[in-house]
This record gives sequence, C-alpha cells and structure tokens, in this order.
Amino acid sequence: MTRRVFIDEEECIGCGTCQELCPDVFELDDDTQKARVIMPEGGPEELIEEAMESCPVSCIHWED
Repeated sequence: MTRRVFIDEEECIGCGTCQELCPDVFELDDDTQKARVIMPEGGPEELIEEAMESCPVSCIHWED
C-alpha cells in the first residue's frame, strides 16, 4: 500500500529543505512561500522520510 504525505502548511516556515530533497513531491508556493505537496504518492519513501527528519518545524507527516 502506497503511503501519502502531507504538509501542515500553517506550521511550515518555507525553508525549502523538502523541495531540495524531493522536488517531485514538494514545491514552494509562489504566493504563500510555504511548501505544499504536489504529488502525495510520488516519491521514494526514503527521500520523503529524509525530508520529514530534516524539516526544522516537523510539519511533514504521513496520512493515517
């Protein structure tokens, strides 16, 4: 079963780390300057996990 990732955009500070690690999954919104998920099931889980661990505010999560 494929896991889906999401970002709590209210917590996001727009550092861009997730986008650097997984550009196929995350991008920074031009208007809000916060990260958003563009492909929730679209990346290697190892890279998504690395983005989760690298996020300074821990706003990236797996959907239940």
